[in-house]
Amino acid sequence: MEAEEQMQEDGDTASPSPMNIATPNNMGGSAMPAGPRILHDTDPIQVNLDIALDTAPEELREGLAQIVRSHNVPYFYRPECGSDVPFVWQVGFERSADLPSGSYEARTVAGGGSQPRVLIRYYRAVDAFRALGQVLTAARTAELAADSSSDRALRAPDFVISEKAQFETLALMIDCSRNGVLSVQSVYAMLRNMALMGFNMLQLYTEDTYKVAGEPFFGYLRGGYTQDELRAIDDYAFSVGIEVVPCIQTLGHLGQILQWPRFAGLRDTNEVILSRLPETYELLEKLIATVSAPLRSKRIHIGMDEAYGVGEGRFRSMFGAQEGTAIFVEHLARVHAICAKSGLRAMIWSDMLFCLAAKNNALYAYYDQSNNPADALSKVEGIPPDVDLVFWDYYHTLPEIYARKIQQHRDLGCASPWMAGGAWTWSRLWCYLPFSFESNRASLTAAKSPQGRVASFMLTIWGDEGNECDFFSALPVMLYAGNHAYTDRTEIDPAFMENTFSAICGGSLGDWMHASRIDDIPQDAAHMDARSQLPSNMSKWLLWEDPMLSFMSPQYAALDLETHYTQIADRLLDCALSSTNSGRSAVPGRPNSVRYPLNRLLRMPGLLARVLSLKCHLRDKLIAPYRAGDRAALLQVVETRLRPLIEAQRELWLYHRSRWHRIYKPFGWETLELRYGGLTARLQTMYDRLVAYSLQQPGSTLRRSRAIGVAAGISRHPALLPQRSRNPSKSGDIGQGLLGVSASEVPDLLLGESSLPAGGVPPGPSMSTDEGSGLSVGAVPAWLPVTMPDADLAVMGKAGSPPGELPVATVSLGWPVTAVATTAATTAAMVTVTDTSAIPAFGSAVMTAAAGNQAEPMMTSFPQHNFHHQPSSASSNSHVTTINALGVRELGGEGDFWLQPAPLLPPELDPLAGAPSGVIGCLGEETDDIIDSIPELEEDLHCIYESSHTSLLLDYGRVTAPSRLG
Repeated sequence: MEAEEQMQEDGDTASPSPMNIATPNNMGGSAMPAGPRILHDTDPIQVNLDIALDTAPEELREGLAQIVRSHNVPYFYRPECGSDVPFVWQVGFERSADLPSGSYEARTVAGGGSQPRVLIRYYRAVDAFRALGQVLTAARTAELAADSSSDRALRAPDFVISEKAQFETLALMIDCSRNGVLSVQSVYAMLRNMALMGFNMLQLYTEDTYKVAGEPFFGYLRGGYTQDELRAIDDYAFSVGIEVVPCIQTLGHLGQILQWPRFAGLRDTNEVILSRLPETYELLEKLIATVSAPLRSKRIHIGMDEAYGVGEGRFRSMFGAQEGTAIFVEHLARVHAICAKSGLRAMIWSDMLFCLAAKNNALYAYYDQSNNPADALSKVEGIPPDVDLVFWDYYHTLPEIYARKIQQHRDLGCASPWMAGGAWTWSRLWCYLPFSFESNRASLTAAKSPQGRVASFMLTIWGDEGNECDFFSALPVMLYAGNHAYTDRTEIDPAFMENTFSAICGGSLGDWMHASRIDDIPQDAAHMDARSQLPSNMSKWLLWEDPMLSFMSPQYAALDLETHYTQIADRLLDCALSSTNSGRSAVPGRPNSVRYPLNRLLRMPGLLARVLSLKCHLRDKLIAPYRAGDRAALLQVVETRLRPLIEAQRELWLYHRSRWHRIYKPFGWETLELRYGGLTARLQTMYDRLVAYSLQQPGSTLRRSRAIGVAAGISRHPALLPQRSRNPSKSGDIGQGLLGVSASEVPDLLLGESSLPAGGVPPGPSMSTDEGSGLSVGAVPAWLPVTMPDADLAVMGKAGSPPGELPVATVSLGWPVTAVATTAATTAAMVTVTDTSAIPAFGSAVMTAAAGNQAEPMMTSFPQHNFHHQPSSASSNSHVTTINALGVRELGGEGDFWLQPAPLLPPELDPLAGAPSGVIGCLGEETDDIIDSIPELEEDLHCIYESSHTSLLLDYGRVTAPSRLG
């Protein structure tokens, strides 16, 4: 209260920070701006925190070392890296028994040296880590204050920060059963963020995804955690003050196990285990002993939610019809006895007590304010008094609804029920932040109110329907819950949220909020049915709906979804690109010194938005020319809308695949890849049939061996398309789409009769990577006709043009030329070809398109090592390459970056020959190793080229923005 009074005395009229913070000098001597100012990547980091690990309390030492070593934003001073920031704050820790549990205090104190000193006093270890997160926020606040002052000077810190936890337990539960099992390293990353936010419990929800001795079907092909992995997670969590509690199922949600014949005798229904059977409890005792053995905690979550049909399957045939509540309570008592024998305190989800009492399995029965199961339980023995009930509600936005239901849990005899809210990650591809904030605000407010006061709050992250969502997209919701849990206020200041999210997680909250708009209905959608207040998952069904049938299109026919998603894609992809460092903000020796490194994750919703901008209204755009019989117009739509969609969808798939394998175990991806594969096949069928119809050709002649946009390495990163609109649907040249046709198809499609040697010429090797390559296809310059002679030449100049050199265009034909001219690690402006005088030019109106204004392109080429071509009379050249050119926006400007795949050329043409210092070259298998060795490349450029004959040419001296390339 003293801090709040101090703030009032200082005349602070802005929205108060949830934490009590007294800042006599206002962290820099000048007033904070009225609205939150965003620090950009170009703003240099001015403060480092120096933590003396050798003098830190032993209980904190290992956890602090992990955070300092792995923190996203370089606010921590590391002696081996050095520092040139203006201020280094020395941070010390002191455990104080006189502080109330859940409290801490961080204040500046007089130090013996010239560096400012901050002392953190704490009682619980988790509060020390929470305090460190707030000191990080204070450092960012100091930078903001300095930037807004007249002299832009950073002054010595002078502050006191104090907070008190509102809950004894602040828990996070992560679903590891719905297809995606977090890797151990991903769990570590979650734990570090949790500690800085103030969470002190982690539950990994595992239905069958843990290994059980003698039970090979547990975790079978599901990525189950081993005992060693669980023990390692527990040790890591303990080092940052977090308790790991097992979270399993002992009644419902056991379909993954009960599907196997080995457990057929234990089925009540397909999802519910058979209660009252002795063999059931033998298995459950083994499960409980297994999952609790590697963990320090003496608590366990035994699930028992959504056990719909309990007692209605084989139970009824074996034991007769009985009342559901009685069956449930009897089973709970027996499982509770098993836990008690092992010294474990059990908790369960509470929904079945309400649903069974109402004889209604719908969620309505759970949340019905008039449904109180106390009467039903009075007729049976009741629940054991030391079983904690967890009330979960992710849907309501009024605190009083939660408060009344919490009281009903007390009426059941549970003195201290838990409250569980949800981060909306299920049934979607990105966490829906606005509704997550709104619903959790209501539940947290109720949980802290005098009427609904509870001691424990849990935030859940679920992955229903295949776990398509990146769980790290829920970090803002985790931070929101953490901030709420350390204040008695009901509102969280948006500017404070922005600062804490940037300092702790390394992302821009405004940009992450914008990513949630992929599931927003545009503002002008007043005609839409507003009866449901639940958040839409429009992006999910729009992505997976059949493109030809498009059965949902009538529902959004009146909306301009194309503009909606194009604007989202533009912003998010720009944010993902700017998440890298620009030379001005780099700390020497620490190239990842950027303010928003986590913004790189916005590439996923950005790519998704780009796909949706092309897919929405596609059927309507095709129907009009089809009905009019205008085949040329239909082909125009196919090539300028459907083909870019195929390519954009492929890049989304590649990035999603890479991201999955980075954060989850590999098992489960097959489920999502089948969805992508089905969509790819449907889009390709749609393309082939429409092109065949438009050209009045049999479909078989249009079969494309590399039809999904991989011919000679086509990729669509919009930042690398200098002469095209960011939305490929805006591009109108039909030649662009035809460039991906492999050489063997062009004669049939355009010439009518092939003059190629037998077997044709295969396309060049794909340049795609796990996250998509940086090569782009642009407009075909008017001066570049196409020929298909009986020779190793497919690109030539116009008749009369001098042989030998042609300007490089942003083209990717996949057809061979005999030679290419390169310069050492620089942009190639000309391509050298053989004498073309004897080769007849082929003119086609289809292939004429105006050349756009283009920045200097990059040029790459590949040897065709596996190409066995019969020499023709016109040419016997054995070294065949393909032209691939890359136009890079602002090429050569500060902060630009490129990745140039180069051929294995003879010395006279080797681009590495005479290359400037700083160039790194590596071959095939070494590509992955070299990227792993450069931290700032690892996330966005982790790739293994599909062509083993590719070398990676990287001008490392110019690497200042690695994410400029996909």
